[in-house]
Amino acid sequence: MESEMKCNLSEMWSSKMPKGLDLEISHHPMTMRRVANLIIAMERLKAGTSESVLSTEFRDENLLNIMMENIVEEHIVLELSSAPPVQFSRTGEYQCSVTDSQKRSLVLVENSMELHAVMLQGGSDNRKVHLNMSTYVHPSPSTEARPVALGIKDTNLYLSCHKKGDVPTLHLEAVEDKSSLLRISPESEMVQFLFYKRDSGLNISTLMSASFPDWYISTAEHDNKPVEMCMESAKRYRTFNIQRQS
Repeated sequence: MESEMKCNLSEMWSSKMPKGLDLEISHHPMTMRRVANLIIAMERLKAGTSESVLSTEFRDENLLNIMMENIVEEHIVLELSSAPPVQFSRTGEYQCSVTDSQKRSLVLVENSMELHAVMLQGGSDNRKVHLNMSTYVHPSPSTEARPVALGIKDTNLYLSCHKKGDVPTLHLEAVEDKSSLLRISPESEMVQFLFYKRDSGLNISTLMSASFPDWYISTAEHDNKPVEMCMESAKRYRTFNIQRQS
């Protein structure tokens, strides 16, 4: 019975093979599943291939290409597991100095817990604030802007943006557990500490709130005024020179 099946299959496939291509059936135990797979494979082979079948040129690699294109099927395995949480993940931290477009430095006014933009005179550079800038990977990476957190060097104070009334405002807030800034969920309150740093030239950047799009860290037209949030249309300076310190 088995030998008769092999004989019939051999005759059937031989009549369907492209000219110049021969088929040899090995004498391994034949199952109905193997028979079905072979029939399907030959039907696909007949349907058309990207390889030309010429008796004088057909080689092993031609057959391999045909088999890969027509017989090999892709099996996709779906893993039923919960997806990892989408988060802003910190990648590094470095110290930097910041001046606005008018070359004014940032100074901490401790009694009001504000940063002011001040044109420092010679000998008063020690008043200048240096920032620790933490960089993050965005859950949906963007080439135009990078999430950052801005902390004042040698303190646990960080710039944050949240609403005071109906208007987004800039604050200095103490972060007792700095490890809470390592990974930030987009839905958490910690997003208030993130800003999008968009570069527009050599060391020239804007800093937009991650919580409130189109609201930027800015300085006033006049000297020794608070650093605040503003919209693009406001008459304030929104670009900063951010120099990385070695």
